[in-house]
Amino acid sequence: MSDLDQSAEDLGILERLNLDYVEADQASDAARFSELLAEDFVVQTPGVTRNREEFLQYIAEPRPFKDLAVHDVKVRILSDVALIHGRSTYTMLSDGSQQEALYTDAYQKRNGTWFCVSACAIAPGT
Repeated sequence: MSDLDQSAEDLGILERLNLDYVEADQASDAARFSELLAEDFVVQTPGVTRNREEFLQYIAEPRPFKDLAVHDVKVRILSDVALIHGRSTYTMLSDGSQQEALYTDAYQKRNGTWFCVSACAIAPGT
């Protein structure tokens, strides 16, 4: 397989993983996240840093929003590391307000499989 073919294949995989991440977030699907996240995963949101176990506990709680959607997604493959930048929109359940967030997720290919190793979101209300 050529580098170009591998890049196209990896791009498709990473785009799907990004959607899986978002769908799992909306659904409070900690089981799916346990498959997506590396053992050394770290996430940062405003004022909070969580490791993998802390994030899995957090994500298992009912989400405070609905209608989570992603926009302007850009995947950048840098050898065995990939960065996914995007913008998300969602509606807060507490008051119906529309919110927007920016995010960057970092993936690393380990033994042929992509895992999310880091996530950072600038996200009010989450």
